[in-house]
Amino acid sequence: MLRTWQLLTAISLLLDSGLGLATEGQLTPLDLTHHWVGYGAISIFFLAYVLAMLEESTMLRKSKPMVLAASLIWALIAVVYVKGGMGEKSGQAFRSALEGYAELFLFILVSMTYLNAMEQRGLFAHLRVWLLSKGFGYRKLFWVTGILCFFMSSVLNNLTTALLMGAVVLAMARDHRRFITIACVNIVVATNAGGSFSPFGDITTLFVWQKGVVPFAHFFTLFIPAVVNFLIPAILMHFWVPDEHPQPASETVPLRRGAIGIIVLFFLTIATAVCFENFLELPPAAGMLAGLSYLSFYFYYLYSSRNSHLDIAKQPDHKVTAAESAEQHNIFDVFHNVSRLEWDTLLFFYGVMVSVAGLSFIGYLTLASHALYTDLDPTTANVLIGIVSAFIDNGTIMYAVLTMAPNISEGQWLLVTLTAGVGGSLMAIGSAAGVGLLGQTKGIYTFISHLKWMPVIALGYAASILAHFLINSRFFTP
Repeated sequence: MLRTWQLLTAISLLLDSGLGLATEGQLTPLDLTHHWVGYGAISIFFLAYVLAMLEESTMLRKSKPMVLAASLIWALIAVVYVKGGMGEKSGQAFRSALEGYAELFLFILVSMTYLNAMEQRGLFAHLRVWLLSKGFGYRKLFWVTGILCFFMSSVLNNLTTALLMGAVVLAMARDHRRFITIACVNIVVATNAGGSFSPFGDITTLFVWQKGVVPFAHFFTLFIPAVVNFLIPAILMHFWVPDEHPQPASETVPLRRGAIGIIVLFFLTIATAVCFENFLELPPAAGMLAGLSYLSFYFYYLYSSRNSHLDIAKQPDHKVTAAESAEQHNIFDVFHNVSRLEWDTLLFFYGVMVSVAGLSFIGYLTLASHALYTDLDPTTANVLIGIVSAFIDNGTIMYAVLTMAPNISEGQWLLVTLTAGVGGSLMAIGSAAGVGLLGQTKGIYTFISHLKWMPVIALGYAASILAHFLINSRFFTP
């Protein structure tokens, strides 16, 4: 789920980072929008986000400037409040922001741990080789990778899904640049569309679900609009896909022991999170942590049974097979998978969320909410937010909208969930999937090559919005 390359991030956040958390509780924060603290906070955030966007060229991890920015912004706020004898208010506001981040962090931590465990068990490598062995033609591969991306991204993170299918495309058509380019565009569109209708498919839907503005089951009403968003560009691009057949792959990568069990436990974990939220009124993160315990016990079982198996293999008359030798080097420890999380990404989101909460507490919430949802019609505002997500991290945008808490119908909340999710497909730098493929293909799929297909992607974007209004009109009534 995460974007850091977007060129207009700082500008957008000046407009929509009214982003509040301060309205929760009984806080009545000071209006510091025209105070030196407000100007200083915006300057700090602007500089930090620019440094985050320049990560590839500066080699400075994106989390470092953002975490520092969050600390400095709240330090500035605290100076004013402590001097005014209201230090407890700023402290309470910070703790509220921290609580929101903690729930997101724990949810993502469990999801990433499961994905790392699947990767360790060879699931993704097995799927890649299985696809390569089928001997698909370029046109069939175009559709297979797109459809798989659409459905996989509804449960896996966008970046993992895109890189997996990108590896398949590169292996099948290493010398066919034209196919790689168009297939990567299709992968980006399909991945973003698939993540937009599932509560755990993307950071935007996860934010909306955790906030409680859309019930779990209602997210799936976006399925048809998401399909429209994917199909219209894919159908139009199909006619430019070469009608040729590449050489099939002959290698094999068997699934390692325990892979299927991890998949089953992952879906059981998602079900637990849904039940905790729907029936027990507990945050989804609580259910996800219960799911982490499932994985821990399963790894304990794998470790114990492996040791028992290897004791037999150590008998003098037993010849150790290659599979047994490989098994001796496998690590059945859930904390090994936890340690492989993308901590830079998680800390980056801490910096973004806490900084944004600080800007909200300063008073930019009122300004942004008025500009977007009072001066503009909610539909216009939500469509524009989707277009801006082609340049800016969609998680940041969705967090901004949620914390602005506009008084809009559930249909409009579903609309902004859809537009923020699929709007990133308009440009290569607009989504984690696009940024990941830009690096993976090393100059074959480029910003310009994606830009050439923007008109058909925009057509799918507009059609998905129309489909939402036609199918989900009942949600727009007060």
